[in-house]
Amino acid sequence: MNLQQNQTDINYTTEKWLILFAVLVNVTGLLSPIWGVDANLYASISKTMVIENNYVELFSNGKDWLDKPHFTFWIVALFFKLFGFTALAYKLPAMIFVFAGAFYTYLLAKILYNQQVGYWAALILLTAQHIVVSNNDVRAEPYLLGLVIGSVYHFYIAYKRNDYLHLLTACLFTAFAIMTKGIFAIIPICGATAGELIIKKQWKHIFNWRWVLSLFLVSIFILPEIYCLYIQFDSHPEKIVFNSTNVSGIKFFFWDSQFGRFFNTGPIKGRGDITFFLHTILWAFLPWAILWYIAVYNYFKKNWHNVQKTEWICMSGSLLMLFVFSVSKFQLPHYINILLPFFSIITSQYISNLSQQKSIISLQIVQNTIIFISLLIIFLLNYFFKPQHFYKSYFFIEIILIIALILIIKQKKYTSKKLLVSSVLASFVINIYLNMAFYPSLVKYESGTQIGKYISSNYPEINPVYTSINNNSDALMFNLNRNLILINLKKIDSNLKKPYLFVGSLSDIDTLKNNGLKIKELMKTSDFHITLLNAGFINYKTRNNNLDFKFLVVVR
Repeated sequence: MNLQQNQTDINYTTEKWLILFAVLVNVTGLLSPIWGVDANLYASISKTMVIENNYVELFSNGKDWLDKPHFTFWIVALFFKLFGFTALAYKLPAMIFVFAGAFYTYLLAKILYNQQVGYWAALILLTAQHIVVSNNDVRAEPYLLGLVIGSVYHFYIAYKRNDYLHLLTACLFTAFAIMTKGIFAIIPICGATAGELIIKKQWKHIFNWRWVLSLFLVSIFILPEIYCLYIQFDSHPEKIVFNSTNVSGIKFFFWDSQFGRFFNTGPIKGRGDITFFLHTILWAFLPWAILWYIAVYNYFKKNWHNVQKTEWICMSGSLLMLFVFSVSKFQLPHYINILLPFFSIITSQYISNLSQQKSIISLQIVQNTIIFISLLIIFLLNYFFKPQHFYKSYFFIEIILIIALILIIKQKKYTSKKLLVSSVLASFVINIYLNMAFYPSLVKYESGTQIGKYISSNYPEINPVYTSINNNSDALMFNLNRNLILINLKKIDSNLKKPYLFVGSLSDIDTLKNNGLKIKELMKTSDFHITLLNAGFINYKTRNNNLDFKFLVVVR
């Protein structure tokens, strides 16, 4: 019986149930509010879009905003129109794109290898640590993940079958990816397709007019972004952006936002470390990172001298972009997300092809060590952080999963499937705790979210709300049921209609008092940059020493 027949006869019930549970674990991320600076910024921009009924221009705090393209803001604005200004409406579309990315990961792995590799790759992707985190701290990467792997899949089918409907779909996905993050989004897409053809010396397919057609279609599909940038920036050279006039939004889109960051010559700068992503992968791709490193090594060792016998889509698509990220001067951990579908397929095919007991036992020991360390970290995190928020079902589900994990690990029979399932169960335990206990408690230290909800629930809309221009106000702005007005405390307008509400730090309140204004404190809340955790904050004994405080006052 050949491999394809074996694949047809296998019942994948276990994999299907595990994928369903992985989806549910990710969905628990919808239970917590929006958190993080970037997520609240993007949510407030989309909220402004809907309120102002302006889907062409991007504004933050009433000012022109030039950084990310429009696609994600359009999608979120649509969900805000349908479901209101809620955390669920903001997070849900990103999660849908991640699930679509998992489905495309399955489809690509299935057509490149077999159905088992497809199921396992989707499962690995959905349990990768940074995927679950990104479904909470939602930025542009969840959208980009689904669009990039979808583009690669459709381009591959178009090339294999000469199918123009798939070519059209691939070009549309590519255009959406460019309108999500910029022109660099084409690197993993083109790298995957071109890398496969170049390595295998398929010159006839490389020099094919379909790629000229693809370039033309992508150029047509990104015209809405070009139009919006022209209307907001290029047609208004008098606007001050990045402390300059004559700023071209179109130039920024094609050059400064991407190549400017890469060469560190644009208005947004960073510091590059060539090893940054190599160690970021160790936690971002938990619990699969070590297996991925081993899989990459074995892949090249096994296939480099006979490149025609295997696929190079996943390797060329991921390693080229990883190299670009590594030599770039602007680096953030969430950039790695768009490569995780490729990583998942590479890891899945490696685990699936394991046959020697010695190798499986060795890798199971490695994974058991990773599982033990990860669970120990969660235990210590719970002990020191002491989360205040628990969903009722949390303990019951955790106990069942831990029992199942112990039973799986204790099985004397060593198989590649046991290796997979034990790691998946460990991921479930970790991320159910994070989504249902840790993150909901963490958000309580994001003052803008807490104060915004408090004002919206307790004070009528006739009371205007002010804050200092120096405060990070995106979380407050998103959670308010009215406009937030920014003022310069160095030039306070004494004619502001009173009473009004003001949100600020202790020094802000002192400034108001020094200007002779009568202040009544309504609320005091802890404030911490929760995306930049440190040991002092996590430890409940030293937490207060690491906190700032924000105040809600009424000015009479």
